[in-house]
Amino acid sequence: MFQKILIANRGEIACRVIRTARRLGIRTVAVFSEADGDAQHVRLADEAHCIGGPRPQDSYLRGDAILDVAKKTGAQAIHPGYGFLSENADFADAVQAAGIAFIGPAGSSMRKMGSKAGAKDLMAAAGVPVVPGYTGEDQSPELLQREADRIGYPLMIKAAHGGGGKGMRIVREAGEFGANLQSCQREAASAFGRDRVLLERYIEHPRHIEIQIFGDGFGAAIHLGERECSAQRRYQKVLEESPSPFLTPELRAAMGAAAVQAAHAIDYANAGTVEFIVGQDGGFYFMEINTRLQVEHPVTEEVTGLDLVEWQLRIAAGEQLPLRQEDIAQHGHAIEVRLYAEDPDAGFLPGSGTLKTLRLPAPSRHVRLDSGVVEGDTVTIFYDPMIAKLIVWDEDRPRALARLREALAGCAISGPKSNVAFLERLVRHPAIVEASIDTGYLDRHLDEFLAPSAIDPSLLLAAATAQLLAQESDARAAAAHGSDPTSPWADADGWRLGHAGARRLAFAHGDASIELLAHGHGGDYRIERDGQTHTIAGARLADGALSVRIDGAMRRFLAAVSADEVLVHDGDRRLRLQPEPLYRRQSAGSDAAEHRIRAPMPGRVVLVQARPGDALDAGDVVLVLEAMKMELALKAPRAGTLAELRAHAGDFVEADAVLATLEQ
Repeated sequence: MFQKILIANRGEIACRVIRTARRLGIRTVAVFSEADGDAQHVRLADEAHCIGGPRPQDSYLRGDAILDVAKKTGAQAIHPGYGFLSENADFADAVQAAGIAFIGPAGSSMRKMGSKAGAKDLMAAAGVPVVPGYTGEDQSPELLQREADRIGYPLMIKAAHGGGGKGMRIVREAGEFGANLQSCQREAASAFGRDRVLLERYIEHPRHIEIQIFGDGFGAAIHLGERECSAQRRYQKVLEESPSPFLTPELRAAMGAAAVQAAHAIDYANAGTVEFIVGQDGGFYFMEINTRLQVEHPVTEEVTGLDLVEWQLRIAAGEQLPLRQEDIAQHGHAIEVRLYAEDPDAGFLPGSGTLKTLRLPAPSRHVRLDSGVVEGDTVTIFYDPMIAKLIVWDEDRPRALARLREALAGCAISGPKSNVAFLERLVRHPAIVEASIDTGYLDRHLDEFLAPSAIDPSLLLAAATAQLLAQESDARAAAAHGSDPTSPWADADGWRLGHAGARRLAFAHGDASIELLAHGHGGDYRIERDGQTHTIAGARLADGALSVRIDGAMRRFLAAVSADEVLVHDGDRRLRLQPEPLYRRQSAGSDAAEHRIRAPMPGRVVLVQARPGDALDAGDVVLVLEAMKMELALKAPRAGTLAELRAHAGDFVEADAVLATLEQ
């Protein structure tokens, strides 16, 4: 076994590898960018070295810098995690050429999977089922049209060297093929530098099921069962589980055997994932092999009881596979979701900023958390905005779903917005509960998973009650340290001489402002809103729970109150409000921001498309901002003349900064 390894990654996977290595008595070396100097993987490792600027191309994608650190520190192996250089065949070769073990498959195995067309031909030759299609080099429009007609419709056009959902078109009839082909080729050339496409039959309402494989340097290969990843949005996985509720024992065995065939076809060693698309009739077809550890590997670990990172280390050190195929057993059901700093109600716009609150459920036999951040850390603009992976396990799927709902209810995140509420709606949706979801369902029915426009009255009243109790508690605490602790003026109960007092509460909820009027104190209130009055009685806030009678009915909520937000949860739904000073609400004009163009999040200006004096129409792009590995076009909010430009290409800007203004 190795004495020292280097982790060429960041975030939760780097932390995970460090913890496993420490358990095995292996010393660890972390690398980090200038944006990650205080990151958790840096603090966990035995030693850590800076390798460049915050952008990935200046640090984590610099194979030469990573190799230099490995040589300088005497690391015997490099673990690439996932993402960045994990599937870079040239980097794997360079590591091996330096006499250092690469904890992953050989570069030659990666190259065989580098082209979708080549990989499909290789798998077909090895007897692995593939979707009927065309992968030839002849790309003339006439031949492609003939091949499309032969394959039949609906049909998928795919960029042969693409990924991430780019360069893909669905064609449902012959007359639509030509225009879609040209569009797909243009996008492929722009995104990947090559316009070659492949054609394949489009499977309606498919399931996405992947098989975890492992191989060693002695020619052995096995699988560790499947994970279903059919809950997807724009080809990105949202929820993963094992075992798949869709597979029969016979189909599970056939897919496992096909995955092992695929591993042998490319002489695979170490961890990998064979991904299949599965039709409603049970027909399954090879999609690709991910030549690395997957983000969702914890669900396999939970049902098998195995440590896949330990397996990776042992195989890279020259050991044989720890178990044979017949030794692999699964027990129970595991589900994983990913907590992201993003705003689902704003098109899943990635977020960034300091995690002012990060409250997650306590780890247990049933709940696992893999995270690379803690409360007070910053989600930066330069990398994936994942906060944590939440994994649950129980004896069967219904109980695992119940565990997941309970665990999500215990999550509270403030600072950047998060997708927690979206995930709560997801895991309660009939398509998930009934295990009927296909890969396109979320995109077709996304509105079913987003926040309702109307606020539930009981949640709003609970939030107002929690805020009132918190104000009173804060006032008592402040008075206890003052010169006159018993003064009645220290109470925050709205008392006034000669009449009953009232307190005004104002909250922001998205772009909306909410104002309420409250009478009373000590947990008994009368709260008015929009002409309606509600009675609150016996309210108590303790240990994160609010118990209260609302209009005579006793209710219990999870509750958290801070200076920045009020969060309440009734066991099914959550409401997050931001306390809003009344003066701010009253002074804000309805059209105050119509002439300003602001940065919706921190980022780097990569393009400026207008100059002061230019006449603009509403919707014209003024600047393009790069953040969280994506580009955001910032547009004119109305027609007018550009008066001022406050940012230039290359500038880094903060969230909400005014970048340009229109003449008023």
